[in-house]
Amino acid sequence: MITYSLWSALIVYYFIMFATPGPNNAMLTASGMKFGYLRTLPHIIGIPLGHFIQITLVCYGLGNVFIKFPQIQFYMKFLCFVYLLYLSWKMLGSISVTKKETGRPLKFYEASLFQFINPKAWTVAIAAVSGFFPTDENFFVATMFLAVTAPFVCIPSISLWALFGNSLRIFVSNTKTKKIIEYILAILLILTGVFILTN
Repeated sequence: MITYSLWSALIVYYFIMFATPGPNNAMLTASGMKFGYLRTLPHIIGIPLGHFIQITLVCYGLGNVFIKFPQIQFYMKFLCFVYLLYLSWKMLGSISVTKKETGRPLKFYEASLFQFINPKAWTVAIAAVSGFFPTDENFFVATMFLAVTAPFVCIPSISLWALFGNSLRIFVSNTKTKKIIEYILAILLILTGVFILTN
């Protein structure tokens, strides 16, 4: 049965998982700084859509596949690592001494698709279904309860990181300083990838 206490606990769980550092938030910080908050909005909206689909799939049994074949997670980690390396390279490759802005933020569908190689996103989905699925509720209603709550919490949680990146963009007007910060963000993306690959 869906109760207020269950819903409150789910919201707290989602907030902790979505607001803490991970591939999505590292990418949003970098995008917010490079392109600004408004241009990062498709990226922000795409992430919870991916979560919504993942949680729904896990409710319908996909989570059992990961439990039965844990090696799949390794391949997902590797793909995520490679993708973060690619984003870091793109970030460094787009740095120019001119004022012309190159590159582009992730599109809506790209951010959604990224969730399917993001190990943290799958962990969030599987743990949410394992810990919060109201088994005595109608199956469809229970699935929607978990899946719809995710975007409700995800969007404001991850927006904080894009806004943080955007604030760096506002306060950093010097080209040299901006380059240094972009290098730091690129390195953080690489370190995030390494952490995912080795854990």
